[in-house]
Amino acid sequence: MGSMITSSFQCRSCQSSRGELALDLGIQPLANNLLRTEDLGKPEPRFPLRLAVCRDCWLMQIMDIVPPVDLFSEYLYFSSFSDAMLAHAKAAAERHTREFGLGPESFVVEIASNDGYLLRNFQAAGVPCLGFEPARNIARVSREKGIETLEEFFTTSSAERLASGRKADLILGNNVFAHAPDPNDFVQGLRRLLKPHGRVVIEFPYGVDFVEKNEFDTIYHEHVFYFTLIPLMPLFERHGLEIYHAERLTIHGGSLRIYAAHRGTQKRTADLQALLDAEQKLGVNTTGFYKGFADAARAIRGDLLALIAKLKAEGKRVAAYGASAKGSTLLNFCGFPAGSLDFVADRSSYKQGRLTPGAHIPILAPGELLAQRPDYTLLLTWNFKEEILHQQAEYRAAGGKFIIPIPRVEVV
Repeated sequence: MGSMITSSFQCRSCQSSRGELALDLGIQPLANNLLRTEDLGKPEPRFPLRLAVCRDCWLMQIMDIVPPVDLFSEYLYFSSFSDAMLAHAKAAAERHTREFGLGPESFVVEIASNDGYLLRNFQAAGVPCLGFEPARNIARVSREKGIETLEEFFTTSSAERLASGRKADLILGNNVFAHAPDPNDFVQGLRRLLKPHGRVVIEFPYGVDFVEKNEFDTIYHEHVFYFTLIPLMPLFERHGLEIYHAERLTIHGGSLRIYAAHRGTQKRTADLQALLDAEQKLGVNTTGFYKGFADAARAIRGDLLALIAKLKAEGKRVAAYGASAKGSTLLNFCGFPAGSLDFVADRSSYKQGRLTPGAHIPILAPGELLAQRPDYTLLLTWNFKEEILHQQAEYRAAGGKFIIPIPRVEVV
């Protein structure tokens, strides 16, 4: 664990200035800023990437914020390219519709609705819905599917504008809460938009899994927060909302789904209490819990550098799979020598033909693994390991091996 940071830290939730550095990942380019060949001569913006924890409310957060407009006006992550995400979204929509008795009279709002991959399930069930999606190119795709989409960030003021006409029975936010640089404004917006007996369901990567499984590569400039339950309880209460239920999910390397409502309208579940008790026991509200995180990150970096150097010395060809944001963090933190990785394969046609941030490795279609047959492929999107190993059965049958970097380096 790093040392107390006094000068530059201010917790974005409780405003405390008592912060502690948990991990410094160096100066990093923007993780989703994929380059074109003609960009290579231009300076590539890079920013410090440091994770701190607040010693008053225990919220993990990055210290250096990049203005969101640099991050999200054109965005290259389309949820619909992952089968696992689509199945997960469909199951969640069906469950919420059933549990909350949603129908043609209801109104569902999703924050960061992406390409409509989740809302289309409500649309198909005849439940009126609307999405907030600030990325113009993605909002357009969603509208083409007939999903009403507001091309703006979710804030208290955008929530109030919508609420003046209609309030929501259900507000959903999957993998967006950690991106909102002002969590007080975000939660205040939830309260303003929610009907008196409405519910909020939010999913995000779980901070306990993140620390315990060494998932340091999921740190990037868009992910301002790494949430555990302990700091979230007071954040919601501050704005008249109450988290009444939570459950762990396996998606994205371990996520948490929380349910919130206006204070006093729902009974707190035993599951929520069990998770809070488990966090206390782990010491989430002590510096001890965060101590080994930086050491584990450095150990993984050392193991990967040694393995790839050894393979290159033996004349082996190495590629990577998944031009993801976490891949960018990992590649830039490791700093492999130029030419270590021949290319990165990725299923998204939007990414193919571009170059990875910082490391400038060409991004090609997944078919290139079979066509070029690298001996080893570093799996950057290890969170979809089962899905990708299954898709690449033919490459593996031909002798190709995958290197899995997290939670520890292994070859499969």
